[in-house]
Amino acid sequence: MSDNQSPLYGVMAAFDSPDSLIFASKSVVKAGYCKFDTYTPFPVHGIEKAMNLKPSPLPWLVLCGGLFGASAGFGLQTWVSIKGYALVISGKPLFSYQAFVPVTFELMILFSAFAAVFGMFAINKLPQFYHPVFTQKCFESVTTDGFFLMIECADPQFDLAAVHQLLEKQGGFNIVDVRDEG
Repeated sequence: MSDNQSPLYGVMAAFDSPDSLIFASKSVVKAGYCKFDTYTPFPVHGIEKAMNLKPSPLPWLVLCGGLFGASAGFGLQTWVSIKGYALVISGKPLFSYQAFVPVTFELMILFSAFAAVFGMFAINKLPQFYHPVFTQKCFESVTTDGFFLMIECADPQFDLAAVHQLLEKQGGFNIVDVRDEG
């Protein structure tokens, strides 16, 4: 398939600063677009608000992981001390929960960390070995000093000419049609 026959994925534009990218993101949202993304070499504070993104579910995943780890640690120790190996040593009661605190805490931290790492990978759809923007030569600067905004053609509002005009009006340069060659 030649480059012109590849299906269109979206339109991407470069911007010269994080502030111009934030301004462009606000304008894209105001124009009614919802399927777009921004690419930056470092975290840009305020971009998620400009893009009108909903909060991440990651904190809830971490909380669930921590609660699972704490209850698993406490539950296992309780079962072992009461049922599995019920030994009375030095007059200590079978259910001596004070001794369970360190293991319970450590398992809570361990499972929270697992939930954070694997949840982040799942939410960010990583690892991602191919994306249509990876084929664009200008996109290589995103790792150093490039700021990009791409509107996907899957957006219900998408009109090629209108998107080009909007991105140009917002100060975008190197405006390219991104084709899905994969």
